[in-house]
Amino acid sequence: MNIKENKEQIFSDVAKAALGAHRTVDDITIIAVTKYVDVDTARKVIDTGVLHIAENRVDKFLEKYQALKDSKVKWHLIGTLQRRKVKDVINLVDYFHALDSLKLAQEIDKRAEHPIKCFLQVNVSGEPSKHGFNPNDLDEVLPRLANYSNLRIIGLMTMAPIDADEKELDLLFEKTHQLQLQLKAKQLPNMPFSDLSMGMSRDYASAIHHGSTFVRIGTSFFK
Repeated sequence: MNIKENKEQIFSDVAKAALGAHRTVDDITIIAVTKYVDVDTARKVIDTGVLHIAENRVDKFLEKYQALKDSKVKWHLIGTLQRRKVKDVINLVDYFHALDSLKLAQEIDKRAEHPIKCFLQVNVSGEPSKHGFNPNDLDEVLPRLANYSNLRIIGLMTMAPIDADEKELDLLFEKTHQLQLQLKAKQLPNMPFSDLSMGMSRDYASAIHHGSTFVRIGTSFFK
């Protein structure tokens, strides 16, 4: 495993994907997902110049945050967050990618000491096993979210089915992109919907083609 070479390859591939989509690479944030590696390995990633680190579990987030908090990185929590754990972590994260219910939004608003940058998790694929809001429910959900001043809804997050083929990926990511553009056009207070968090190691090129601004890459850093 050569993390520096892997990092350089990922950044090169993201730049190529951006060029192919007629976009600038500066519009895309690369997040290294370190959930499967230890603190020392995460530190090696940061030492290569990666500026964004993500975890999907609160305990692992807190472990790495405490060990690496002096690093000049932005911290992302990308996994399901139980309401009872919100108080332990929410004021340490720079971005939360998995806002998936109104009850969770209420708890974050209660515990946050400043506005938290959040992505609404949307279940565009309709998979029963996936968390997230049904896109058809957002017209009802958004006015209720507007009551929470400690939430800043910066965009949407979605995940593709693990077995999705290229055609399915294109359809899913484009549907999410179009939904994001529709919500952005509403110009809702504290809900700019300027960003998209979608794309992982296996599918980030497709996600970038369809407007993703944050890609969450784990496996490709550590192969």
